[in-house]
Amino acid sequence: MKRLLFAFLLSGYTFITHAQDNMAKDPIKKIEVTGSAEMEIVPDEIYFSISLKEYFKDEKNQKDKVTIDVLEKQLIAAVIKAGFPRDNLTIKAITGYRNWTGKKKPLNFLESKRYILKMNNLYKTDVILDEVDDKGIEFVNIDHVDHSKIKDFRKEIKINALKAAKEKATYLLESINEKVGDVLMIEELDEQFYAPQPMMMSNMRMMKASGDAAPMEDSSLEYQKIKLSYKMKAAFKIK
Repeated sequence: MKRLLFAFLLSGYTFITHAQDNMAKDPIKKIEVTGSAEMEIVPDEIYFSISLKEYFKDEKNQKDKVTIDVLEKQLIAAVIKAGFPRDNLTIKAITGYRNWTGKKKPLNFLESKRYILKMNNLYKTDVILDEVDDKGIEFVNIDHVDHSKIKDFRKEIKINALKAAKEKATYLLESINEKVGDVLMIEELDEQFYAPQPMMMSNMRMMKASGDAAPMEDSSLEYQKIKLSYKMKAAFKIK
């Protein structure tokens, strides 16, 4: 009985050994490659930042304060006049500071608000700013740019990057008389994103007063492109 059991165990061990030997002799042949794709997109969404601040008409005596409410009403009216929906204008930040003029004089609090206006071009910014009190404009700049179909573009670039990976695997294997088989693995690598960052147009009141501010029609922002780039790693069987 012991001899029969030993023979059975020996037979099983031999079978497992042969199976492992076969696996070692026939590993899966594969190729791993990385494909990349990129795209440059002209932004169709420009987020224009406008900062307004309270001030005194009589700065020496700190009288006749122009409040932020007055300036905000001017800005809203200007945005609507320029043809943009009221909802395109939102508040990003509210700040303020105490204006100290001496030990015997009271502290005065001056408020400022920063707004973001969603636009599809910059050609109407001069029209908007001309309707707002110059002294109440602290600064303006481009907060950021975007595209309304950015998700669709990202999807398209990823697909193109994966296709590029398979194309690379194909021509590499063809060079050694091999063929691409089924896909074994797909890995999405880091995205690279670049959006143009225009310079801030600070102290708009002084620029306009001195005539140094260039017309917005001359701006090349709408020709500065957003750049998207993706890499995809893939492994394929070798037939």
